[in-house]
Amino acid sequence: MTTLNQWYSTNCCLCCHVRTGTIILGVWYMLINAVVLLILLTALGDPEQYHLTSAELANDLDVMDDANMCIASSISLLMILICGMATYGAYKLHAAWIIPFFCYQIFDFALNTLVAVSIVVYPNTIQDYLQQLPDNFPYKEDIAALSNVCLVLVVLLFISCILAFKAYLIACVWSCYRYVCSRGTAQILLYVTTDDTTVLFPPYDNSVDVPTKQGAPRSSPTMTA
Repeated sequence: MTTLNQWYSTNCCLCCHVRTGTIILGVWYMLINAVVLLILLTALGDPEQYHLTSAELANDLDVMDDANMCIASSISLLMILICGMATYGAYKLHAAWIIPFFCYQIFDFALNTLVAVSIVVYPNTIQDYLQQLPDNFPYKEDIAALSNVCLVLVVLLFISCILAFKAYLIACVWSCYRYVCSRGTAQILLYVTTDDTTVLFPPYDNSVDVPTKQGAPRSSPTMTA
């Protein structure tokens, strides 16, 4: 009989097991944050080459100063640590190591939801954002020529696709967490002590393949002359 734990433990993420999908997702996030961290550290080493000045963006302030770069570098380093913990937890079947990465996913999903709500409440913010873009931004004039309602619908459709994809990843990581927890519970061996023997029960996943034990054969009667 298939239990609930078995059902969600066999869910797939991109045609693979949720445990494998969580490992791939953790490695992918680590690579992205490692690239961002490398760019930020390079910018800190050569600020004149990477800083965007006010003349380039028609702004009175630089886009990012050294203090903001240090904060962004710290966040990227923290994200690498969290993603590494999730990858290690999924690989070594340690459920507690997956929780920080799952909490980050929830936080990121909530932020994107707030962005979608803010666009619905304040639709004029899209036009304000377009005006702040540099003049050489690709297709800036064509995008600005669209109506405000059309811009809001396009942006909401784009954000909805992102939210749906993020929700799917959250479900995969949660299924991996439940799977790891169920594996840890199933690996607890049960001992049943009888009068003269001790029986060792294997985990449930292995016990379903074991055939039913037959009764002990009776001793053959002695032949009489």
